[in-house]
Amino acid sequence: MFLSAAEGWGLTADGGERGEPMPTGLLGLKLGVTQVFDEAGAVVPVTVLKAGPCTVLQVKTPEQDAYAAVQLGFVDRPRRRATQPERGHARKANTEPKRYVREFGLLADESLEAGQEVTVAALAGVQYVDVAGVTKGHGFTGVVRRHGYSGLGASHGVERKHRSGGSIGMSATPSRVHKGRPMPGHMGAVIRTVRNLEVVRIDEENHLLVVKGSVPGPRGGLVTICRGRYQRKR
Repeated sequence: MFLSAAEGWGLTADGGERGEPMPTGLLGLKLGVTQVFDEAGAVVPVTVLKAGPCTVLQVKTPEQDAYAAVQLGFVDRPRRRATQPERGHARKANTEPKRYVREFGLLADESLEAGQEVTVAALAGVQYVDVAGVTKGHGFTGVVRRHGYSGLGASHGVERKHRSGGSIGMSATPSRVHKGRPMPGHMGAVIRTVRNLEVVRIDEENHLLVVKGSVPGPRGGLVTICRGRYQRKR
């Protein structure tokens, strides 16, 4: 069943009603990109995310751990591939070991218990979300691909230096390379967050979240979904 995003995103005084209790974040997987049509018939580019279900593995309290947080697990890991500490930790929550384990803050007015399941239904009434993921890794790349350099000339006077970055600094003064100089190096495989992605649809039955726009990472990559922290300026 598809539900449209309600008005309000849970952080304003006149926002819509919240769904199920949830921490400040939810784990999911990026399934791919597609397009849908809005009520006016316009094409909307969207990204489909599998959001949850996540299992609460541990609830941390200020009395015992000096801070309040909740530990979520996502995607079951086969017991034969899990270590004994991982098995014991999951056994306390009466669940299976998890492939992905992350910790999130917990809102002051919400409470969760170990073993409880958090689903995409908790995002009901949320209009904007922040999605974080690890970008695609491109390995060691040169300045043309990494920084958009145009390279050297393509004339006969240039010999096997077409994609070179050229000079990297002065010789005598200051006799060093300034900090921040764009250089060849590793590209990608870093955490990036895209803020204020509009929630287009929520499929509670299949645990799907459809957001407008792009999400960092490859298909099947792990993403973190949070309520929009900053209100979008209109």
